[in-house]
Amino acid sequence: MTTLTRLLAGLALGLAASAASALDIQPYSAQALATAQKAGKPVALHFHADWCPTCRAQEKVFNRLKPDTSLDLSLLVVDYDKERALKQSLKVRTQSTLIVYRGEKETARLAGDTDETSLRAALKSAL
Repeated sequence: MTTLTRLLAGLALGLAASAASALDIQPYSAQALATAQKAGKPVALHFHADWCPTCRAQEKVFNRLKPDTSLDLSLLVVDYDKERALKQSLKVRTQSTLIVYRGEKETARLAGDTDETSLRAALKSAL
């Protein structure tokens, strides 16, 4: 195998691996939530406040989970201090709340949990 062939094969393999689905963390938008829910896709909301140490601990866990290809869903990070109407409509009373959906059906809800196993299980509940 020539060097060029090996290089191209490695590049193709790398592209295929990067195309595999994994936890997609992005800022919350009503449009992103509505699109995922209408399509029946798994989606999660993380109510996060920058001043919250529990939220920061959860964020670290979620970032460690990002490459996990078994977690094929979007995690929308909601600004706890700004999205008051959303908090009220979903009865979210504390920052560091995670709500997981499969389409419009809620499959898990955790508040204040920073355990990687628990957070992973909640996210997987929608898959």
